[in-house]
Amino acid sequence: MADLRVRLTPRGGRDAIGGWRDGVLQVRVAAPPVDGQANAALCRLLAKVVGVAPSRVTVVRGQGAREKVVRVDGLRAADVHERLPPG
Repeated sequence: MADLRVRLTPRGGRDAIGGWRDGVLQVRVAAPPVDGQANAALCRLLAKVVGVAPSRVTVVRGQGAREKVVRVDGLRAADVHERLPPG
């Protein structure tokens, strides 16, 4: 399993991964930060990019904050970093 530090920008216009800044993955999603919609969009986007099922990506810390810790089950941290854009 891999834990990633993520800075999420909800209502960012479109779903996109912006790369790394100071060890934190910059992500924006179109979904609003209401009723967990932005967190769900984040998990779906990361799952698609790293090639795992959406159920294997969860927000483990920071559900209501912009800075979060996201866990990807089934992959090592090195594999996840390899599949994400550089930054």
